[in-house]
Amino acid sequence: MRDEEEIREQYEFLKEQLESDDMNHQGIREMFTHYKRALGWTLEEEYI
Repeated sequence: MRDEEEIREQYEFLKEQLESDDMNHQGIREMFTHYKRALGWTLEEEYI
C-alpha cells in the first residue's frame, strides 16, 4: 500500500504537468498514465 505522502507527491507532479506550457499530445498521455497510477493507489487504500 502507498502512504499519503506518496499520493500527495504524485498529485503535485500531475498539477505541475498540467500547468506546463510544454503540454502536448505525448505529455497528456504521460500525465494520464501518472493520474491512473495515483488513482489506483488511492482506491487501493480505501478498499483494502
